[in-house]
Amino acid sequence: MFSALSAVSLYFASVWPTGQVGIVAFSSLFVAAAVIEMGIVQGIYVFIVSSLLGILLLPDKAAPLLYILFFGFYPVIKSSSEMVRSRMLQWVIKLAVFNAALTVIWFFVRWIFIDFGENSPGTAIIYLFGNVIFIVFDYGYTKLIWFYLNRISKYIKKGIRDK
Repeated sequence: MFSALSAVSLYFASVWPTGQVGIVAFSSLFVAAAVIEMGIVQGIYVFIVSSLLGILLLPDKAAPLLYILFFGFYPVIKSSSEMVRSRMLQWVIKLAVFNAALTVIWFFVRWIFIDFGENSPGTAIIYLFGNVIFIVFDYGYTKLIWFYLNRISKYIKKGIRDK
C-alpha cells in the first residue's frame, strides 16, 4: 500500500512540475511510514518498488529520478542515523549522504543539460544553500514524522491488527 501511495504521489509530481520537488519529498513520507510501521527492511522494499513503478510507468522521469537519487531512500538513512547516540555524528552522516546525493545530481545535471565550467563559483553557492535548505528540510521532515507518529500511526496499526 505504501509503495502504491508513493508511486501515485510521484505521478502527481510528474504532472505538476512547479511543485515537483515538494511533491517528491512528500512521496518519501510513505517510505518513512513503512520504516515506522514495519521496519527498515520493509522501508527499503517500499523505496525499491515505488522507484521501479515511477521509472517504468511515468512518462516524465525527473520526479522518479529525484526520488531515487535522494528523497526515496532518505527516510531509511534518517532512521538509521538517528539510532546513533551522538547528535553530531547523526548530522555528519545525514550531511554526508545529502552532499553525496547532491554531487551525483549536480554532475548529472551538468552532464545532461548545462556545462558550467570546471571552477564555477556557482557550485560553491549551490552546495552552501543546498546544505542550509537540507537542514531546514530535515527539521520539517522530523516534525512531519512526529505528526505521523502521534496522529496517524495509531489508525495504521489498528488496520494492520484487524487483518
